[in-house]
Amino acid sequence: QVQLVESGGGLVQAGVSLRLFCAASGRTFSSYALGWFRQAPGKEREFVAGISGSGGSTAYADSVKGRFTISRVNAEKTVYLQMNSLKPEDTAVYYCAARTGKYGYYRKINDYNYWGQGTQVTVSS
Repeated sequence: QVQLVESGGGLVQAGVSLRLFCAASGRTFSSYALGWFRQAPGKEREFVAGISGSGGSTAYADSVKGRFTISRVNAEKTVYLQMNSLKPEDTAVYYCAARTGKYGYYRKINDYNYWGQGTQVTVSS
């Protein structure tokens, strides 16, 4: 069982950076692949970034590639999403998700078993 708590969201202007945090509980954090998803008003939840349990493999949505970086510190049971050059279209509720998977990453919502409550990111133009 894994519990996830996101933080770090806020209201920022376009072009700036923001770092999201996802703190996890549970004994075997390194055995879980983690992902960040987002959901904008009136839109479906979409994949943003994923990272394997070991941290050795990552994946990104095309819309954020080159601007966002996912990372994790297993000893701290925390996964991060560094978001640079933010755009108004990045405005959404950002969710952290987890599933078992030490060496792979996952892109689909249904791949994940555990979800956080979300943190709001609003980017003004």
